[in-house]
Amino acid sequence: MIKTGLTAGVVAIMISISSAPVHASSILDEVTPEETIEDYAEDTNYSILRGNNLNFGTVKVQRMSSNEIAIYGLTQCHHVCDEVYLYLYLERKVNGSYGTYKIWRFTANNVTSLSRGLNVAVPSGTYYRVRGYHAAKDGSKESTSTLTSGILIN
Repeated sequence: MIKTGLTAGVVAIMISISSAPVHASSILDEVTPEETIEDYAEDTNYSILRGNNLNFGTVKVQRMSSNEIAIYGLTQCHHVCDEVYLYLYLERKVNGSYGTYKIWRFTANNVTSLSRGLNVAVPSGTYYRVRGYHAAKDGSKESTSTLTSGILIN
C-alpha cells in the first residue's frame, strides 16, 4: 500500500509540474524568422539583372544601447552615374507587425556610390529593422531593395 500511495503522489506531482501555465512574456520573447537574437543585422542585394549602372545595395542595423541604434546604407554603382539614390526606412514592430517608424531619402549627382550612417534614438522594448531602396540613373534607372532582420532593443 505504501508503494501505491507513493506512486500516486509522484504521478500527482508530475501532472502538476507538466501543466504549469505558459506566461505571456515567454510568448513575446520568441524570435520569429523575421528577427535575430544578435545585436546586428545586415542585407546586401545585387541588381536583379546584371545592370549597366547599379552594382548593389546594402543596409545594416546595430544596437548601440538600450535606446539607440546605428543604421547604415550604401548604394554602389559600376561607374559614375547622373543620379544615385539611397532611401532608408527604419521599421518598428508593434502588435506583431512591422511598420515604418522613420524615413531618410538621400540623392547625389555624378558619383559612383552613396552611403550614410545614422545613430537614432528609439524607444526600447521592441524589434527594429532597416529597409533600403537603392537606385542608379544614367540614362536608364536601375534599382534594388534590401531588408535586414529585426533586432531587439531592450
